[in-house]
Amino acid sequence: MLALLLLALMLSRAGAWAPEACARGCPAACSCGPGPGERGCWVRCDRAGLLRVPPEFPCAATSIDLDRNGLRLLGERAFGTLPALRRLSLRHNNLTFITPGAFRGLGRLAELRLAHNGALRYLHARTFAALGRLRRLDLAACRLLALPERLLAGLPGLRELAAAANLFRRVPGALRGLANLTHARLERGRVEAVAAGSLRGLGRLRALSLQANRVRAVHAGAFRDCAALEHLLLGDNRLAALPAGAFRGLGRLRALHLGGNALGRVARAWFADLAELELLYLDRNAIAFVEDGAFQNLSGLLALHLNGNRLTALAWAAFQPGFFLGRLFLFRNPWRCDCGLRWLRDWMDSSGHAAEVPCASPGSVAGLDLSHVAFGRAPDGLCVDPEELNGSASSPGPSPEPAATTASRLSSLLSRLLAPRAPAGEAANATAGPGNASLALPSGALGSSGHSTPFLLGAGVLLSAARHVLCCLSSRHT
Repeated sequence: MLALLLLALMLSRAGAWAPEACARGCPAACSCGPGPGERGCWVRCDRAGLLRVPPEFPCAATSIDLDRNGLRLLGERAFGTLPALRRLSLRHNNLTFITPGAFRGLGRLAELRLAHNGALRYLHARTFAALGRLRRLDLAACRLLALPERLLAGLPGLRELAAAANLFRRVPGALRGLANLTHARLERGRVEAVAAGSLRGLGRLRALSLQANRVRAVHAGAFRDCAALEHLLLGDNRLAALPAGAFRGLGRLRALHLGGNALGRVARAWFADLAELELLYLDRNAIAFVEDGAFQNLSGLLALHLNGNRLTALAWAAFQPGFFLGRLFLFRNPWRCDCGLRWLRDWMDSSGHAAEVPCASPGSVAGLDLSHVAFGRAPDGLCVDPEELNGSASSPGPSPEPAATTASRLSSLLSRLLAPRAPAGEAANATAGPGNASLALPSGALGSSGHSTPFLLGAGVLLSAARHVLCCLSSRHT
């Protein structure tokens, strides 16, 4: 019981000592106090207008924030000896040079942030030599032209490297051999290629971003040492083709981003080793053809993005055999909605998720979504294209009569016109049947004199014209 009381007394004294120790040595322009959960001493000097590093910090400091000041130079042992310091942030300053040995005395530092120092074009090979426990390093937007080969060699515990928005033209050789590195961010730079040996020794790398660079080539076997890679971002580059073995060895890859490139086709050999892939982005390319079997090994794929390409057709053979897919994104493609896409319409109707598949052709269904297109079936069981279906049903009225039938009816009409009129008595006694009904002429059609000569002359002219019409119709029919 006495021992427990003594322990409680020591802890209470330690808790009372911590704020005092944090305030002792606090720079005048900074604020110092307990960190989150009252663990350690946090020193906040951001936006303090500092032009040089303060000469003294609390010995118990665990975190120092010097963001958004006017610091230009870090000299030898710039921060003195701070055995408890775990986090140091120097973002958004005007650093131009860091003296080798500037971080000596910070042996327990785990996180160093140097991002957005746009004038820091060069780092000495021994800049981080004293930081053997460093786990996170942020060098983003420093406009670095390169990283010395041995810059990171003394950081065996480095897990995360952020070096986006720099001016590297190739993947920095300083990454080679970082056996514990798990995350590397190199996006928004000028990297032009991923060479075969540029990622050597990165056996624990799980995420690599080369998004928005100028990558034109990925060499075969470039990722062969990255067996643990789960997320690979190569979108918004200039890739027009990929070698067959571009992603060889990436058996654990779950997400692959290739959108926003210049790929014109999808080859079967590209994704042969990616059995665990769940997300595949091929959007915003120039893809016009997908090879049969291109996705057949991607049995765990949850979403495939093919939107924003030049696809007019997509065969079911690209996915077989035994393929299961959660979502398929196909909008902004000039689809031809014929029987080649019947499988896709059936898949959408059953269990698939593929919204917005607009038809660009044939003309009979242009503008419709594939989900609204009707396909027919011929007596032999084969699919009938919607264009053929619409063509056969496009004339609801009576079909035009053959020319021979028209000529026959005209001849019959002329014969009735030219037939002599029966006397009134005979007409009264005639049988009135549909087949014998004659065309009634208006009274006085024969003239006031009662003579038939003018009528017969007119009838002769009319008969000649009728024969000419009949001749033309007959010749056109033959």
